[in-house]
Amino acid sequence: MPELPDVEGFRRVLAGHAVDRPIRDVVVRDAQVLRDVTPDRVRETLIGQRFGPPRRLGKWLLAPVAGRNQTMLFHFGMTGSLRWEDGEPHPHDRVVFVFDDGELRYRDMRKLQGLRLAADEAALARLLAGNGPDALEVSQRQLPELLPARRQLKAALVDQAVLSGLGNLLSDEILWQARLNPRRSVATLEPGDFRRLHGTMRSVLRTSVKAGCVPPRPSWLTGRRDEPSGSCPRCGATLSHARLGGRGTVWCPQCQPG
Repeated sequence: MPELPDVEGFRRVLAGHAVDRPIRDVVVRDAQVLRDVTPDRVRETLIGQRFGPPRRLGKWLLAPVAGRNQTMLFHFGMTGSLRWEDGEPHPHDRVVFVFDDGELRYRDMRKLQGLRLAADEAALARLLAGNGPDALEVSQRQLPELLPARRQLKAALVDQAVLSGLGNLLSDEILWQARLNPRRSVATLEPGDFRRLHGTMRSVLRTSVKAGCVPPRPSWLTGRRDEPSGSCPRCGATLSHARLGGRGTVWCPQCQPG
């Protein structure tokens, strides 16, 4: 599932190839990924126009239409991606933005999310109103103020209304590296716990952004969580698995005691 580092990678694809270049055509190969906008409206809005510098808010990618108040929003759901390619389209390429020297392709197998078009700044604000701040932009001072005291740590971290951009892999990795149990109540955290959580979150995010994903390193929980042995890469203990708040969760009972 694309999380903040993946979306930052998609932002760089768009920024590196499609900004300030005329959009020659928009081919909607599957209208099911368009949310609250028709293919004709997308084409009328974008053909002949240019994308301005894109920005990220957690799992959202925002591509403004240069010289206008309109913004194209991309959400990648469980299986989405944004690619710069040419040649024959992939079967899961749902919307293709055509430029002189290549194509920007929104690819998504499961189609759980998709593309939206905000007609103005007010519409953009409404679409993003339920999102918390981007997790990479949160300061150490802000973090204790954002996390709800009555929630479990894992549930709080993956709630996009609290922090934008963290999913299962990132939240489990952050908590494992910070040695914090995912079932622990936010209310029980001491100032030192918050400092460690914030520092670990920034470190994991920065490393993951460089990799373009949560890297499956052997020394990281991400590199071991799906192994048959299910052993902690730090201490060798058998990893614990459970569903917390409806999310599959992995942790080390020895390194992350309750």
